[in-house]
Amino acid sequence: MSLPHAILTALLEKPSSGLELTRRFDRSIGYFWSATHQQIYRELGKLERDGLIRALPAAQATRGQKKDYEVLPAGRTELARWTAASQDPKPLRDTLLLRLRAAAVVGTDGIEAELRRHLALHQRQLAEYEEIERRDFPPGRDAIEDRLRHVVLRAGIDLETFWTQWLTRTLEELADADS
Repeated sequence: MSLPHAILTALLEKPSSGLELTRRFDRSIGYFWSATHQQIYRELGKLERDGLIRALPAAQATRGQKKDYEVLPAGRTELARWTAASQDPKPLRDTLLLRLRAAAVVGTDGIEAELRRHLALHQRQLAEYEEIERRDFPPGRDAIEDRLRHVVLRAGIDLETFWTQWLTRTLEELADADS
C-alpha cells in the first residue's frame, strides 16, 4: 500500500498533474519507491474515488486538459495514520545475491562481468546522490522537513556506499581465488 502514500506525500509537497508526478518520481521519490506512469495514473483514480484527493478545478474546461490534483483532509489523515503505524523491515531480496549463490553450484561464467557492471551502476548512482546532497542540502538547512529529506538521501548514499564497497571486495575475492 506504499504507492498511494508516496503519491499523497508528493501531492502534499506540491499539487501536480499525473505527468508532473511521474517526472517528480523520476527525480526524487523514485530513487527509493519507483512507479510507472500507468501505475501513477491508476492510483490517482483510486485515490480520487476514495475521497483522498481531488482534481483542481480547471480555469476553463477543455477536452484532454491535464488535471492537477491536491490532497483532501481525508488524504492527509490517511497519510498521517500510515506514517505513525508500525511496520517490520522487509527481508532483502536481491537477484544478484541469488545469482552468486547459484554460481557456486553451476560455475562462475559471466559473473565477474556482471559484478563489474553492477559496480559501475552503483558508483554512478552514488555520484548522483552525492551531487544532489551538495546541491540541495548546504550547511544551515536545519528545518525538520529538510532534515527528514536529507536523512532519506543519506540512506541512499549509505546503501550505494555499501554496494560499491561490497562489490569491490567481492571482485577482489574472485580475483584472489583465480590466482
